[in-house]
Amino acid sequence: MPDNLDTEQFNADELEAPEWLNATYLQNILSTYESAPELKVTDLKISPASAQGDHYASVMFRTQVEYTTGKGVFNKALIVKTMPEEEGHKKEMLSETHLFETEIGMYSKVLPEFERILQQAGDNTKLYVPCIFHSVEPRQVMIFDDLVPLGYTVIRGRSVREEEVRSALSKLAKWNAVSMKVNNENPEFIKEFKYGLFDLPTLLKDPMVTTGMANFIEMLDKVPDLKKYKPHFEKIKDSYLERTRAVMEEYRADPQSDGYYVLCHGDFHLRNMMFKHNKETGVFEDVMLVDFQICNIVPLSLDLIYSIYMLMEPEERWNHGKDMINYFFNVLVDTLKKIGYKGAMPTQEKLWQQIHRHKFYDFFLLTTFLPMILAIKSNTLKMHDIIQDATTRQKAYLIDSYIAEVKKLLPQFEKMGYFKDL
Repeated sequence: MPDNLDTEQFNADELEAPEWLNATYLQNILSTYESAPELKVTDLKISPASAQGDHYASVMFRTQVEYTTGKGVFNKALIVKTMPEEEGHKKEMLSETHLFETEIGMYSKVLPEFERILQQAGDNTKLYVPCIFHSVEPRQVMIFDDLVPLGYTVIRGRSVREEEVRSALSKLAKWNAVSMKVNNENPEFIKEFKYGLFDLPTLLKDPMVTTGMANFIEMLDKVPDLKKYKPHFEKIKDSYLERTRAVMEEYRADPQSDGYYVLCHGDFHLRNMMFKHNKETGVFEDVMLVDFQICNIVPLSLDLIYSIYMLMEPEERWNHGKDMINYFFNVLVDTLKKIGYKGAMPTQEKLWQQIHRHKFYDFFLLTTFLPMILAIKSNTLKMHDIIQDATTRQKAYLIDSYIAEVKKLLPQFEKMGYFKDL
């Protein structure tokens, strides 16, 4: 690792590369990828690939590889993504999951086909960065071209702008449109993608999840303006996780005849996107979605509800993402028409009905994920401390920005009828 590395910025398990990640390992991969058996790695630099709070469900390294072939000397920047090897909470939570199998399937099979369908309709939208290598044995590894040298960055230290959110939602809408077409015409192609967030074996037993509602109710009790909402959440505290699970598993367990089902991203938040701006003018140019580990077939509403809490700024969230979601819908319908979708065309009214029908996902995100994401964005608390330490987790519910959000959101829930028929 570089000597001048600020270790406080990074996850502890990404400060030291595992022994197997070395020049020989990358030389074997690159010689195959480049079809150059004579390829020799002459220099290798390894550093953490992401900052604290960017992700949890993997370990990632940035490698700068210098190598020679018969054609000359080359440099290649790569991202190496693997599973945690250090004993502890992260390894325990992520063991025995389908995360890498799902993501490998997305990169090697689904996303290339989705891009092909879009291109056939005259749309050259790029949905993913190339994966140059993947394996599940003897260890789970994926290697990608690094987007940073191409001008892409993760947004930190500032608010995400409207045009950036719209661009991310536009890509999601095109992806969702293609998945609707594929699911209508050839459902077997994506049938294997059935493992979402609540299918992580230890998630529903993890204190971060199991204590979320109790911490939320405790916060309501401490804030005079919010105490009146406590009975609503007391009423659902013992059932809301199972009712959230039912929303996530609707397609497989109880598909609705008029439901809109898509292959979702599953973790559609700001740190799973990289944005590109023109170096000279600063003008926004593109967004690239990353991290496809929990893609699965679910109601169309779920990525949209997730984006309200994990992508959008407060002003958009307070309006339940109305303008952004309506923009998404217009791109979705336009794309469905372009690619020759033969099913019943979605309607805006029906989409909003389904968003409201899946209100328990709102309850879950509001009471479990939003306090964490706001604490991380404000640099108040660290992700691994919130996840692993009960006292830190309780503090997240009492930060000013979270309480301010709840004061805005709960009246909106009441206005939308979310507290009826609980």
